[in-house]
Amino acid sequence: MTTPTPQLVVGVGADLFADAVAGQAVDVTRVDWRPPMPDTADDLATLASDPLRSAANEQALAAMLGVQAMLVDVGPASEVLGLQEGEFLHAGPPIEWARATGPLRGALMGGAALEGLVEDPEDAVRLFEAGTSVSLEPCHHRNTVGPMAGVVTPSMWMFVLEDPTTGRRTHCSLNEGLGKVLRYGAYGPDVLTRLRWMGDVLGPLLRTAVRAHGPVDVTGILTQMLQMGDEAHNRNRAGTLMMLRDLAPAMAMSRADSADPADIAESLRFIGANDHFFLNLAMPACKLALDAARDIEGSTMVVAMARNGTDFGIQVSGTGDEWFTGPAQVADGLYLGDYGPDDANADIGDSAITETAGIGGFAMATAPAIVRLVGGTVSDALATTRRMHEITLGENPRWSVPILDFRGVPSGIDVTRVCRTGILPQINTGMAGKVAGTGQVGAGLVTPPGEIFPAALVRLAEKARQRRRTR
Repeated sequence: MTTPTPQLVVGVGADLFADAVAGQAVDVTRVDWRPPMPDTADDLATLASDPLRSAANEQALAAMLGVQAMLVDVGPASEVLGLQEGEFLHAGPPIEWARATGPLRGALMGGAALEGLVEDPEDAVRLFEAGTSVSLEPCHHRNTVGPMAGVVTPSMWMFVLEDPTTGRRTHCSLNEGLGKVLRYGAYGPDVLTRLRWMGDVLGPLLRTAVRAHGPVDVTGILTQMLQMGDEAHNRNRAGTLMMLRDLAPAMAMSRADSADPADIAESLRFIGANDHFFLNLAMPACKLALDAARDIEGSTMVVAMARNGTDFGIQVSGTGDEWFTGPAQVADGLYLGDYGPDDANADIGDSAITETAGIGGFAMATAPAIVRLVGGTVSDALATTRRMHEITLGENPRWSVPILDFRGVPSGIDVTRVCRTGILPQINTGMAGKVAGTGQVGAGLVTPPGEIFPAALVRLAEKARQRRRTR
């Protein structure tokens, strides 16, 4: 009796067996499988049998994909957010001064000087240590997102985006550029001079232009820029120029409203030379879409990922406004000048809202040039986008990737899929110096701390069991 030779073998998980079979000239199909995250089996089983989950996730994904983000206005935070003197917004989940790291502290110190609460930013340390005349609150709690430190003060000018169907609005500050800027924790005289110019000249000029032009379709620009080599987190070159194309004529015509031609020219030059300017429109567009998916009972879809330089937090549709947090990680990437890993702060910023919506690190395949900024290879970029499809509920047909046969970007991070596969969301990000006042030191790739997804899973399972008991 002879043993038949198999024509095809499927190898699941470890390669040891597959390698042995392949060495005997048998075709092997390798399946990248790994066990679920530790101690998640019972909760995964509970949610797998939750009768609400499937329909709730379909509803959440459809709500997110149905939003159209329009730029409708520009105005100071005191006006559009009702921010009062002494109120400071910041990126990420809630945090107090004592736990804040260098970039957030530096941005708060600079913000205090910008608002005239102190003459010298260094004097603001005592102000925040006392905490009696100032308050800190996450941007997300005010329908806002902030890049890096994300500090927003009352006099800062904000983009205002609106979903025309529902009238819901989100906001984001104007982008300052790269290097020594407030959002990276720098607060020197040049930083404050630039911010005052943005408040006195750029913001009012943009408001005049947007009101004269009419609503600008930010979602539409995102659709085009993803097919032009941008992934809308660390690469926004095409998006910035398309926005400038739309608003430049109205900015030029604002001379009729007594705007100084030199101010118009400087504003056009500032935007055109700042490849990241559109990021501050992409971020609130993503938040506007994801906020539509909040508070759907039974949904396991992530609606926010954000970091404050100390904690990384996520929020999930089916668990309301609760944050699930763990320690923020230091990105792995490329450094500017003489900076190195010892100079970098842990991950910070609300900009991971782009990955939460399916672009940024999730859409790296559409922007192979991004690897020159954040490290890795073009093959890595293609593999990353394909891998993110394994932890998402669907695709966004509006935002497609040409090199993947125009497949939609992976959209709707599912807590259960993350826990079941062990695959963490991929984020590409800038890196801030860990010493307050330093500014940007590099850019790279990072993932959330793995434990926050099982924590969210536990709460989702608790809610599912409670519903079962009360049926």
